[in-house]
Amino acid sequence: MGPDLSSGFSLNTKPTLQTAAAVQHLAVDEESAGQRLDNFLIRVLKGVPKTHIYRIIRSGEVRRNKGRASADERVEVGDVLRIPPIRLSERAQEKSAHPAPAREFPVLFEDEAFLAIDKPAGVAVHGGSGVSFGVIEQMRQARPQARLLELVHRLDRETSGILLIAKKKSTLKALQDQFRERETGKTYLALVKGAWPVKLKVLDQPLHKYLLPDGERRVRVTGKDDPDGMKSVTLVKVAQHLAAPSGLATEYAAGFTLLEVTIKTGRTHQIRVHLASAGYPIAGDDKYGDFELNRQLARLGCRRMFLHAWRLKLTHPVQGNALELHSELPAELQRWVNGF
Repeated sequence: MGPDLSSGFSLNTKPTLQTAAAVQHLAVDEESAGQRLDNFLIRVLKGVPKTHIYRIIRSGEVRRNKGRASADERVEVGDVLRIPPIRLSERAQEKSAHPAPAREFPVLFEDEAFLAIDKPAGVAVHGGSGVSFGVIEQMRQARPQARLLELVHRLDRETSGILLIAKKKSTLKALQDQFRERETGKTYLALVKGAWPVKLKVLDQPLHKYLLPDGERRVRVTGKDDPDGMKSVTLVKVAQHLAAPSGLATEYAAGFTLLEVTIKTGRTHQIRVHLASAGYPIAGDDKYGDFELNRQLARLGCRRMFLHAWRLKLTHPVQGNALELHSELPAELQRWVNGF
């Protein structure tokens, strides 16, 4: 793998901490087309911490065809990316010299093309934004013989469940194409505050991403006339109404609802924002939730967000047959359903 490099680099030269001390201009080749910008740079800028890569993207120092670019943009054949001089502190260089600890995760499915793991809550899928390493870095350390291990999609750090990892570039592209063309079926289990109305089945408000003053990413619903609003569609089905456990304040007497939530678009924090904006925040959500409820739930021993990637329907990228993967609720979430 490797993009067609220009401006002082030969095809066999890979940018490193030493060679990236000047402005780079990288041309995207056919094999790299369709990758997210952040993934492309992470693969090309070997040894550069992901936190630094995300920082230069957010600051606008990375330019795509002379324009600003965002981390989730897909690069195309012929794109020219300008990379600023990368000068790292001794601390950053020391950090990059120590790889992530090797770790395997429970495997739900695996063959020569890709694998599906059962990601636990509290583990980021990749390093960056203040996180030194995540699932993919740990998997690469645990499987040094693997020619390629690449995230097909993402889950929030506090979300558990099915996560796909490609073993081949062709598989990565084929699976990402399925996600992009909305040919997969991604269904989550979410526990929300209150009694969700059975008739409310579709949430389709556009979503708008923004940054807090400290640089942390947030999302909000916006109007359909917002030019920066991203089309977002969430389907909701009531699975079970649950009574409030003893010990909660009377304002939560309406209890909870366990929902099956299927997303037709894969926007950042989509489920969390759509459900919260409808007035039914996810239990334990520390960004968009009911913070007083979360505090009371933590006192009862429930200390994580109840959002779980439960079912994934897809087409096998090589064999072409339909697959349906399942991840059972983790024990700590099943305990909530059983009445705490």
